[in-house]
Amino acid sequence: MGSGAGKSGWSERRPVLFPFLLSLFCLALSEQIHYRIPEEMPEGSVVGNLAKDLRLSVHELPTRKLRVSSEKPYFTVSAESGELLVSSRLDREQICGKKSACALEFEVVAENPLNFYHVNVEIEDVNDHTPEFSQNSFELQISESTKSGARFILGSAHDADIGTNSLQNYQLSPDDHFSLVIKEKLDGSKYPELVLMTSLDREEQKSYHLTLTALDFGDPPLSSTAQIQVLVTDANDNPPVFSQELYRVELPENVLPGTTVLRVMATDQDEGVNAEITFSFTEADRITQFDLNSDTGEIIILNTLDFEEVKEYSIVLEAKDGGGMIAQCTVEIEVLDINDNAPEVIFQSLPDFIMEDTKLGTHIALLKIRDKDSGHNGEVICKLEGDVPFKILISSRNTYKLVTDGVLDREQTPGYNITITATDKGKPPLSSNSSITLHIGDVNDNMPVFERASYVVHVAENNPPGASITQVSASDPDLGPNGLVSYSIVASDLEPRALSSYVSVNPQSGVVFAQRAFDHEQLRAFELTLQARDHGSPALSANVSLRVLVGDRNDNAPRVLYPALGPDGSALFDTVPRAAQPGYLVTKVVAVDADSGHNAWLSYHVLQASEPGLFSVGLRTGEVRTARALGDRDAARQRLLVAVRDGGQPPLSATATLLLVFADSLQEALPDLSDRPAPSDPQAELQFYLVVALALISVLFLLAVILAVALHLRRSSSPATWGCFKPGLCVKPGPGVLPNYSEGTLPYSYNLCVAHAGKTEFNFLKCSEQLSSGQNILSGDSSGALFPFCNSNESTSHQVSFLKPHPTRIGDSLRPRDPAPADPKMAMRPAPGPTTSSTQRCYKP
Repeated sequence: MGSGAGKSGWSERRPVLFPFLLSLFCLALSEQIHYRIPEEMPEGSVVGNLAKDLRLSVHELPTRKLRVSSEKPYFTVSAESGELLVSSRLDREQICGKKSACALEFEVVAENPLNFYHVNVEIEDVNDHTPEFSQNSFELQISESTKSGARFILGSAHDADIGTNSLQNYQLSPDDHFSLVIKEKLDGSKYPELVLMTSLDREEQKSYHLTLTALDFGDPPLSSTAQIQVLVTDANDNPPVFSQELYRVELPENVLPGTTVLRVMATDQDEGVNAEITFSFTEADRITQFDLNSDTGEIIILNTLDFEEVKEYSIVLEAKDGGGMIAQCTVEIEVLDINDNAPEVIFQSLPDFIMEDTKLGTHIALLKIRDKDSGHNGEVICKLEGDVPFKILISSRNTYKLVTDGVLDREQTPGYNITITATDKGKPPLSSNSSITLHIGDVNDNMPVFERASYVVHVAENNPPGASITQVSASDPDLGPNGLVSYSIVASDLEPRALSSYVSVNPQSGVVFAQRAFDHEQLRAFELTLQARDHGSPALSANVSLRVLVGDRNDNAPRVLYPALGPDGSALFDTVPRAAQPGYLVTKVVAVDADSGHNAWLSYHVLQASEPGLFSVGLRTGEVRTARALGDRDAARQRLLVAVRDGGQPPLSATATLLLVFADSLQEALPDLSDRPAPSDPQAELQFYLVVALALISVLFLLAVILAVALHLRRSSSPATWGCFKPGLCVKPGPGVLPNYSEGTLPYSYNLCVAHAGKTEFNFLKCSEQLSSGQNILSGDSSGALFPFCNSNESTSHQVSFLKPHPTRIGDSLRPRDPAPADPKMAMRPAPGPTTSSTQRCYKP
């Protein structure tokens, strides 16, 4: 086709393709994705969730094919999770040396559509290097005539780390003659100087042994030591003196070996041998680029300098006279960059072919321009050679994108040869070029088709998580990647955040998995929209609906609504008239079940009763009725345990406890208990117990004496004298209090209510002090009945027991109860529930 035909064809296709292209192509992110990690992370460590940061879902990962485009394989992208992982060792000192900021910049490539994302990973330094001295020991000769205040440069330590992890301080072992001063070089490194505090006397001490420690401020801090031996020499009055303490010089990196850098000068005012000066490097084993003439002090270049490798050198020189006295100076050599490196063009992520309907501005390839020079020498200009439908756009520093800039027609031009030229701004400028070949491919024009119009699946609740519930299948008649289908969930009537926790679909097989156990009571049905998408470019897709119906299982036990506990957590009483006839409606047990169908059909059964046969429970209604009239031998208080079962298989159940009291009125069931004794003082109780114990011992002793006297009188006196001790003759009728006993089962105090035979009134005896374990309070009238009331130490509640008057039930139910809430009286209210009787209710603590 000619150019005119090509334009016509493009204008005809544009209205059809434009909506698809808008939805299928995305623009690259303008900002960089930034991560920060420490060095020396193990291989496989997670740097960050790259897919999430790029706003890509997990379902898109198989088609987008994220991968790292970098010269060195420090990182890789997980195909399953989209996480950026460490793939090789990250040694900050090896990668960036002494640079304060160390970052690895690279591009991440995504396909379908093709896109590039710039990633910056900052490598943080960890304290993994110990400061190290060039040698373990140093020898220093100092004349005994050296004046105090003289300084001597010591061998410095080196630490490959940076910041606080690098060498930060020096320490000297304590000595009266020496101290330490720390100085800093031009490059920021620190070195120690030994200061002579007091003059030395060789006749007193010929040598001194010191320990020099180098420390960093890492966490934990690391350190190393070097031994310093100071030898005191005989007097050499004047040490050598350099013309400068610091020499600075700049050298271009292309200076030839053998060139003299500079000449240091030193003088000595002594004469003869003491004035002969020799020069040397203090750390000769570390100086490989330079040589020093020991006689003249000239520094000569030995090897070629390279600005890209080392930008500056710091050298310490030493001048020693014939008498052994030393002087030191520092030489700082700065290397200047020259334009000696041509730029390099590196193509990355170059596709095998591009489709003929590719949209204008689509990213085709990523290319990087690398120039080892710095400043203007490292600034590069790129341009595209020839008349081709492409152009290059700058993406970031020295990174460019190759994008489409015209209509592609495979029938007219099946491929293009592209040449890119890069030129730097140095003087003179250097340039290089690189060529690639791009092939044009056909388009994807068939979308996947599902086997069914819709899917319905039934799943019973409480299914095992991770189980397969169904499978969807779609076919695509295209070939190769255009016919390869992947599946994903694109919509649902569930909450978007909760969708992934309910179901997932295998992208390759279309098998739908349940991610959790479903609950019929919470979710009975939901609908998904599944998408089948081919791997063409642009990709085509089709959707299908999947409805999931959750079936019920018997997994919820019945829950009793009535009778319920009181507001304070106490059980509730129901009162029943004493004259209640068989069939009398006492109360009703109300329960519910969260299940449905047969699993929610409830039945009620008597599980346990104080008097079997006294009450009956409706099987389906839960109504509690009297089965017979109350008998004379039946207790006034009844406890009924009712079981509620559902109709599931296996059935589940719950229980309800009913406390029933036979009484004709609330006044009869709940006497006024407002007058309560105040809580007793523990100290007063202890004193009371001591007094009672003493009284008991005295009473027992008197009883023994009286019994002995009575036996003696019985033998020696007439029967009439003993007749006074017969039963009934010395008993005074009426209520009374029996004597105390040393043993018993009632460790608490009680309030007693005594009912006299033939009377309707109640007499109450109330103890003002807590009784000991050996005390009982009983009615002297055998025809009365007892109503014990428990009073705790705190005097916060009363326990009420209702007993039918009976001659033989003296002291019945005398047992302590737990204290009730702080309400001074028993709470009374009518019993709620579906009953029409005169049943009344009270709280039981």
